[in-house]
Amino acid sequence: MKAADPPDISRPAGHDCACVFLLIHHKDTHPHILAILKADTPGYAWRNQVALPGGHMDAADSSPLAAAFRELEEEIGILRHQVDYIGSLGHFQTILRKDIEVFMGLWQGTAGNITEQLTYDTKEISRILEIPVESLLKTHLAKKFTGRIPGVLDLIYPHEDIVVWGVTARIFHHFCEHLLKQKEFSSPDKH
Repeated sequence: MKAADPPDISRPAGHDCACVFLLIHHKDTHPHILAILKADTPGYAWRNQVALPGGHMDAADSSPLAAAFRELEEEIGILRHQVDYIGSLGHFQTILRKDIEVFMGLWQGTAGNITEQLTYDTKEISRILEIPVESLLKTHLAKKFTGRIPGVLDLIYPHEDIVVWGVTARIFHHFCEHLLKQKEFSSPDKH
């Protein structure tokens, strides 16, 4: 897979910079996205929401990518050398004036239970999620999201006992659109 054409490459004025990783890992030979469920902390803006691992860029970070790798290690204990970096999926803005740059990579975790391999602060993260890419694509196609950007109330991706919505759903939407576009161009019927 090559890096996606980003939906927006500029950071709007007045937005805080955040950087996250959309990490793919294989579980039982099937690709899954590694996500987190934020903790149930009263007053926390992202309370009980599904997110991708990452966070804010610090002054000491040399680049957004460096910040994303630092946050990945701080949040869930994944080290830089465990990730095959693919590229940027672009910038996504939130209603709370955050500009999130999304980086994509392949996580080379070991076989077995990932929650035993990853470390995280339960004050920030309730649990680690493994979301099957196939499940995202099925939802994307069933809800007829292809080729359009649904409204915030329509753009949801259910997974087990949770619902992915908001900016994470927009990131998943862009990712699914990119996968479907790649599939279309790589199909033998198209050549």
